[in-house]
Amino acid sequence: MSSRKKDARSEEKTGRVSIRDDERVEPSSGHVARSKRANAEGGDAAKRLTALEEAQQLMYKAWQTTDPLTRVALAQKALELSSDCADAYVLLGREISTSIADAIALYRLGVEAGERAIGKEAFERDAGRFWEIVETRPYMRARQGLAEFLWGAGHREEAVEHYQDLLRLNPTDNQGIRNLLMPCLIELGRDEDAYALFKRYELDEMAVWKYSRVVLEFRKNGDSPSAGEFLEKALEQNPFVPEYLLGRKAMPHNLPQHFSFGDRNEAIMYVYDNHVVWNKTPGILNWLKARME
Repeated sequence: MSSRKKDARSEEKTGRVSIRDDERVEPSSGHVARSKRANAEGGDAAKRLTALEEAQQLMYKAWQTTDPLTRVALAQKALELSSDCADAYVLLGREISTSIADAIALYRLGVEAGERAIGKEAFERDAGRFWEIVETRPYMRARQGLAEFLWGAGHREEAVEHYQDLLRLNPTDNQGIRNLLMPCLIELGRDEDAYALFKRYELDEMAVWKYSRVVLEFRKNGDSPSAGEFLEKALEQNPFVPEYLLGRKAMPHNLPQHFSFGDRNEAIMYVYDNHVVWNKTPGILNWLKARME
């Protein structure tokens, strides 16, 4: 899970980045693997890297750098090498944007850069297994970030379209897009689409899945035995969520950097992403309070 040091109450800075270890340390294919060989061989071998490959190597370094100024400088250098470096726009969108509009503009540039880098044919040929191909990941990161900022800016349907297409490109969902899409569908009242998403990932056991099921059941049947049963299952998965939903525990100013299945940090992240859904569902918080007494 990526670092999250933004204000937990801010709706504007929400872009999340995940750089897997197999991508930055033990690459298995594409330009990252070629870079590894080039570094090992040295000399002329290094010159065989394309400008985009060199730019991407700078970005892997940038993601591992803690100093913000150095990170930004590396991203800017990467763009000087190649304007097709999507990850550079992702980092700049996180680090230098002063408004949600600025962030959206940078993430759009990142998506466009990723599209150019990947090429049109790949979107047809490789749909369904995008994340397996390392070169697609900067594009996927840019598009995820764009969707998150669009949602925060009120462009709800456009955000959902991006999330849904990311799942089409990579149904294995290494990015956890489904966990971002689910509360969006519920908040928009698209319950049938939410049920369809449940069916696609029916084995998911994370808090967002368990508690979203509670919301849908309550909206459909109210204070019913079935809603109570789903709540019991959710509490078994993560008992900390109600404390934050009901305000018995204050949300932290900074979001946790990591969370694990069933822990308090997962509860914090769930409530941060889903509190609007609960607040907009008539009667559910009073019902939850009564059930917890």
